[in-house]
Amino acid sequence: MRLAVLGDVHGNAFALRAVLEDIRAASPDQVLNLGDTVWGCADPASAWALQQEFAPPTVRGNTDERVAGLRDGKETMRAWVRARLPGDVPATLAALPVHLDTAGGEVRVAHGSPRSAWEDLMLTETPDGHTRPAHFRELRERLGGYSFETGGRVCVVGHTHREMLTVVDGLTVVNAGPVSRQKDGLPLARWVQLTRRSGHWAVQFRRVPYDAHAAATWARAHGPGKHGDHEAHWLTAGREP
Repeated sequence: MRLAVLGDVHGNAFALRAVLEDIRAASPDQVLNLGDTVWGCADPASAWALQQEFAPPTVRGNTDERVAGLRDGKETMRAWVRARLPGDVPATLAALPVHLDTAGGEVRVAHGSPRSAWEDLMLTETPDGHTRPAHFRELRERLGGYSFETGGRVCVVGHTHREMLTVVDGLTVVNAGPVSRQKDGLPLARWVQLTRRSGHWAVQFRRVPYDAHAAATWARAHGPGKHGDHEAHWLTAGREP
């Protein structure tokens, strides 16, 4: 059994097309989408249409909650994104669960953590404003009772835009890399493949090149003011300005 897991598209149709092509070549049994679907400036309307057709969101991300009106703030960006999408998108995003189990309960997917789209599962902020890998006790708490003992085998999340993997008491915990808005200086679109053989799951991080300059050009031409320029710099550098 093969599962394709993508997330953090952030409205980048250019990166998403490249990821979907790579996924199609892998012929997975199921495609799972970790959310943060449209909050971005590189053609969110096309990105939403592609997701609806090939990779509908499985769980809601934190910026999906902003689009849906479940969280306040960043009104300029929210208004711009909403104006480019079908009118039913906010309600569709609001109705998504925070986490979902698949593969007979052996795989759980969420955006941030199984209990909140806004919570980092595998990273912890330090008092000086930096981050460190979460301790096992922190992971156990944030997993919200999902464990090897309860039938879990893999938990995959996004949100931090980092590729990470660890094992907690037999449960494999994965932070998938983002389709868009990378943070490591490599402007490559990411997704994760899970493969089950003989009762065990293997994890493969996938990286796909795409035309980040074309995405940046679209963002500069169409994005709302400073947001478009900010996005363009982020996409080409593979790191937030």
